[in-house]
Amino acid sequence: MITTIITFIIVFGVLVFVHEFGHYFFAKRSGILVREFSIGMGPKIYAYHKNGTTYTLRILPLGGYVRMAGLEDEEDSLKKGQPISLLLDDNGIVRKINASSKMTLLNAVPLEVSAWDLDQELWIKGYENGDETKEVTYQVDHDAMIIESDGTEVQIAPLDVQFQSATLPNRMMTNFAGAMNNFLLAIVAFALVAIMQGGVITNTTTLGQVQHDSVAQKAGLKKGDTVVSINGEKVADFSEMAAKIDANPGKKLIFKVKRGKNQVLNISLKPKTVTEEGKKSGKIGVVAKQAVNRSPIAIAEYGFVQTWNVMKQIFAALGAMLHGFSLNDLGGPVAMYSYTSKAAQYGVVSVISLLAFLSVNLGIVNLLPIPALDGGKLLLNVIEAVRGKPIDPNKEVVLTLIGFAFMLILMFLVTWNDIQRYFFR
Repeated sequence: MITTIITFIIVFGVLVFVHEFGHYFFAKRSGILVREFSIGMGPKIYAYHKNGTTYTLRILPLGGYVRMAGLEDEEDSLKKGQPISLLLDDNGIVRKINASSKMTLLNAVPLEVSAWDLDQELWIKGYENGDETKEVTYQVDHDAMIIESDGTEVQIAPLDVQFQSATLPNRMMTNFAGAMNNFLLAIVAFALVAIMQGGVITNTTTLGQVQHDSVAQKAGLKKGDTVVSINGEKVADFSEMAAKIDANPGKKLIFKVKRGKNQVLNISLKPKTVTEEGKKSGKIGVVAKQAVNRSPIAIAEYGFVQTWNVMKQIFAALGAMLHGFSLNDLGGPVAMYSYTSKAAQYGVVSVISLLAFLSVNLGIVNLLPIPALDGGKLLLNVIEAVRGKPIDPNKEVVLTLIGFAFMLILMFLVTWNDIQRYFFR
């Protein structure tokens, strides 16, 4: 159980870190201030500030987030009548605002806040040393820091470095970057699986085994034979060959087979009809010979191909949900924990494969056009591009709140359904 928990934390942590790093990287490149990059949730354990961003490590090792200027309410840190303290430079400009009762700044000026503007004109007003007869105004440095109520120290967010001030293409790229990183992670993870397996394993059309007393053996097929074509149609790999056999139960097929160096044979057979779950398919009783390709190109290609295959599976599942939705079609953290538990039993390769699969899932789900998800934000970006102007901020907030409410309700229902599925049935 301990192994499963540790594996789950690592897998979940990598998924979230890679996703959020995508947003972080492109936000920084676009001139958007990333106020905080957090690993974990809950109370802060450690914080480090560099180049405008505060990097925090929080106590719950599940998830993480990127706080971009303009996408969260800067003014929540300050309230009218709130006692704070200001650290000034030699010119009397505010370099640091302490809005936390948990910390004390030496040589700071105590102030009871009456008004402030930390977006455009950058000033703060209040009554100094409790003297309510005289209101004092201080200019605030563009890169001043503010200590929030929980003790986290972040940079203030003037308008010019807010998300909304970036160009539309940069905002779209920043919104898309999280999902993009998840797809890249999947490609790398699948390529790593190929490396750990010793190369890319492919099932060739060469027969590695012919079962005793099977249709294939009775027809004259032998181990080492290479199937070139079936009914005149070439077969590139064993999957293609198996598909043709499956689709023709009981029907005559002509196999063109290469045996040895020079011998070419035409072998006629009829696949045995097998019924599984009410569906008929053809079987002849052969197993493919596996080949291993260790070239870097094959390994890289494997990463891309497997990622694309998972994408197609997910899109097919989403399409099927349009014809009949069930909570059993979805999975939350409980389902993810169950998958991780099973993968951990089979070793590192299975865990990395699961990581790749979940990474593709996370990327695609985040691109769904639902407000509060990256896909919803991208949809608003597209609408802005068509209209030539952004949507009213108040309407955007309402849409985002609706999206959050929808996602919270859905997550609750999915989690409860997962608990019932995996623990009570």
